[in-house]
Amino acid sequence: MVREQYTTVTEGTHIERPENQHVYKIGIYGWRKRCLYLFVLLLLIILVVNLALTIWILKVMWFSPIGMGHLHVTQDGLRLEGESEFLFPLYVKEIRSRVDSSLLLQSTQNVTVNARNSEGEVTGRLKVGPQMVEVQSQHFQIRSEDGKPLFTTDEQGVTVSTGRLRVTGPEGAIFEHSVETPLVRADPFEDLRLESPTRSLSMDAPRGVHIKAHTGKMEALSQMDVILQSSDGVLVLDAETVGLPKLEQGTPGPSGSSEGFYEICVCPDGKLYLSAADEATTCEEHSHICL
Repeated sequence: MVREQYTTVTEGTHIERPENQHVYKIGIYGWRKRCLYLFVLLLLIILVVNLALTIWILKVMWFSPIGMGHLHVTQDGLRLEGESEFLFPLYVKEIRSRVDSSLLLQSTQNVTVNARNSEGEVTGRLKVGPQMVEVQSQHFQIRSEDGKPLFTTDEQGVTVSTGRLRVTGPEGAIFEHSVETPLVRADPFEDLRLESPTRSLSMDAPRGVHIKAHTGKMEALSQMDVILQSSDGVLVLDAETVGLPKLEQGTPGPSGSSEGFYEICVCPDGKLYLSAADEATTCEEHSHICL
C-alpha cells in the first residue's frame, strides 16, 4: 500500500516532490500468462473435438426432427423401419406391422409373449420354442376373419366350430377315449375305416346307427364276435341278396330230396347253421352243431 504525504507551503514557494521508489504493475505476466493462454487453448481444442463428436454421433445415429434412425416418433406411437434387435424385455401395448409387410418375431432360443394382471402375475403365455409351441391360458380360441369361433379349448373340453373337421394324415385320427359326432364321412372316392387294433369298437346312438356305402361295399371284420343288437326293435337286412357263405352245414338229407336247397337254423345261443331243406324242417336233426 502506498502512502501519500501532503506538505503545506505558502504561495510562491516551490518544493520538489520526491520520486516514487515503489512501482506496482497491474496484470498477469511471466509464466502465469503463458499457463493461462495454454489453458484457454486447451479448452478451445476440447470444445472443437466435442462439437465434432456431437455432429458425428448425430450423423451416425441418423437423428432427425421425427426420430432417430429407423425409429420414428408419430402421433400413434413409435415406428420402426427394417430389422430391430432388443437386448432387454420390451413392454408395449400393441405391436403392428406395416400394411404391405408381415410381422416377424425371431430369436435364437425362443419367443415368449406374456400377459400380466395388475399384480404382475402371468395370466396368459405364448411360447414358441425350437421343438414346440406352448400356450398357457385358461381359455384358448381361434376365430375367423368375421369373428366366428373356429376352435375353442378349455378345461371343460375342445370345440371345433367349423362345418367340417378334415384329417388328411395317412394314418387317420387316433382317439384314446370316446368320440361324439353326428357324422363320420370319408372324402369322395376314398374308403372309410373305423378300426380298433387291440380293443373293441362300439357305436351307440339313441335313435339308431346309420351306415351307408352309396357306391361300394361295407365290411365288418373282427378277430372274435360281431354283435348287432337292437334293444327295442328289429334287426332288418334289406338287400336283394343276403349271403352267408361260411355257415356250417349239417348232414345232407335223403338223396334228391333237398334239390340243392338249405334252410337256416338258429341255435339257442344265436349261432346259425345250414340244414338241407326237406318237406318238413330238418333243423332238429342237426341240432348237434349247437353243442
